[in-house]
Amino acid sequence: MTDEILDEAAVAAAWDRNAATWTQEVRAGFDFYRELYTLPAFLDFVPSVNGQRIIDLGCGEGSNTRRFAKLGGMMTGVDLSAEMIRHARRKEEEEPLGIAYEVGSFNELSPFADGQFDCAVSTMALMDGPDLPAAMRATSRVLKPSGTLCFSVLHPCFITPAIRWLTDEEGSHLGLRVGRYFERSPFVEYWRFSRRPNATMLQPSEEPFEVPRFPRTLSDYINAVSEAGFRIVKIEEPRPSEEMARRYDWLNRWYQHAPLVLFILAVKA
Repeated sequence: MTDEILDEAAVAAAWDRNAATWTQEVRAGFDFYRELYTLPAFLDFVPSVNGQRIIDLGCGEGSNTRRFAKLGGMMTGVDLSAEMIRHARRKEEEEPLGIAYEVGSFNELSPFADGQFDCAVSTMALMDGPDLPAAMRATSRVLKPSGTLCFSVLHPCFITPAIRWLTDEEGSHLGLRVGRYFERSPFVEYWRFSRRPNATMLQPSEEPFEVPRFPRTLSDYINAVSEAGFRIVKIEEPRPSEEMARRYDWLNRWYQHAPLVLFILAVKA
């Protein structure tokens, strides 16, 4: 993908390639950051979804969409990746929760009517799309008046293109180095879930995930939300719990030094 333009077609193709392994490993619980830190914090942050018509922007294979459905949300998921949606629909057939899934762009949301939803949620997806202002405008259109938008992204102030942990001679984390904060050139990040079984011993047929990234500043996020007609109600930079920090050194570094993610809750004005 190094020579490709990183547009929506390239993003869709990358996640189509990721889909089979991603689905298997997420559903096996190998995304420990999601399971132990980011998703529990986000579920505490989001207002009640019970009885709400909700669109999940960038739903992927649907794991988080199903979490919201089990909390009473009437869910619709949308994702660029046809392969991800295929896995999501298959799971819905096996364990029906009344979720509808659509292949499409959260920059357009063209299959959906104006004012169709009470709420839009997005978990760790908006930073992986090339046109955030368009996504916010489309989201505003499909929400009813006073509808809510609630999303999580990697924290733009700390997850920068030049991120690196600083350690002492014993390997203890002293802090986090960030750099190139204002750089907005998209790039592809290659990685695997580091705490999956045999994570350091990839099988010959296994490839790392290709994740197109679109760096943005904090002001890029806030302005895109505001300019689309939303009023920001709450922002949160969740910290791992003290208990989790004691149990896991890889969470303790985020507990001690910086937030990994940023949450924003806004209301359509």
